[in-house]
Amino acid sequence: MNGVLSRKDIKRLMQQNPPLIEGYIDLRQQLQPNGFDITLRDIAMLQTPGQIGIDNSQRQLPDLAPLMFDGLGFVELIPGGYIITYNEIVHMPTDLMALARPRSSLLRCGVNIGTAVWDAGYSGRSQSLLLVYNTRGFSLQKNARVAQLIFLPLTAETEGYSGAYQEENIH
Repeated sequence: MNGVLSRKDIKRLMQQNPPLIEGYIDLRQQLQPNGFDITLRDIAMLQTPGQIGIDNSQRQLPDLAPLMFDGLGFVELIPGGYIITYNEIVHMPTDLMALARPRSSLLRCGVNIGTAVWDAGYSGRSQSLLLVYNTRGFSLQKNARVAQLIFLPLTAETEGYSGAYQEENIH
């Protein structure tokens, strides 16, 4: 495989054990020509400061306060930062990495998503930073497609991710 994985490549990897992606809502809607749309499971407000030091022993993640969805599954957000958790569980092979980009409709609403790398060998239900820049706020529905994962093959297989977030939010 060279370049970004296509729909066909992603679909093939989803049939392996473990599948590349599980826990999705609607494969037909989420599987895209150059990636896979990931969806909103939960959203939370940051409650306390965080800290990152020279090594992981000095890392302190902020406390989170989960937000509740209304009867139609929406949550009203004021400008600011939120932690979102995705529905999908990703199982990255050791020869593949992924990047995520916000869906363009989100950007057109004045909202962005800050993401990190999905490392080769990582398994988990990831989280990202949702940033509401729109001064009028934003309304977001549970299970909405918010970002697209783009998969990139590595030039060689690697040992794989073994950090603190391995298997996060699965159980």
